Amino acid sequence: MFPTPPILASALSKISTPFRRSQLGLFHGKTKQYGNNVPHSKHKTRRTWLPNVHTKRLTSDALGHDVKVKLTTRALKTINKHGGVDNYLLRTKPDLLGIEGMRLRILVRERLDVKRAEEEALAQAEAKVQLEKEMKEAKQQRRAKVVHARKLREARQNITGGIFGSMGSSTPPRVNAS
Repeated sequence: MFPTPPILASALSKISTPFRRSQLGLFHGKTKQYGNNVPHSKHKTRRTWLPNVHTKRLTSDALGHDVKVKLTTRALKTINKHGGVDNYLLRTKPDLLGIEGMRLRILVRERLDVKRAEEEALAQAEAKVQLEKEMKEAKQQRRAKVVHARKLREARQNITGGIFGSMGSSTPPRVNAS
């Protein structure tokens, strides 16, 4: 398991709920229930009902490994409904999660923030490369337009020089080295 942060450890020692065990897993609000055994003679005796608790390994996509946790069947159904333990931890109200659930929520949020920052940095780097590529292509297009305009000008000068003789232009035509 993961080390418990000091804040959560101090909060765990101050819990005074009747069913403290529910804070150590994902119980989704389920606690110990109290009632009476009532036989045919109507002589009532006190009894308790405990929640249906199982120990499961749940795969966390954000953390990248399995998380071993005690949980109730109600919490397991809700995890399936939300589409995984990460979504369950992020969407569920804090009072239904308990201390262990809040600890896991903090771990998942931190890991997702790190992944989001890495993705943003990668996207910025890709955008920068794309911008440089577009600028280079635009520069090549401008050069191609200049070369094309120069060739058209030279072609016009050659045509006017051939028709009118040397009177068409005052400058001699350019000789292209290539």
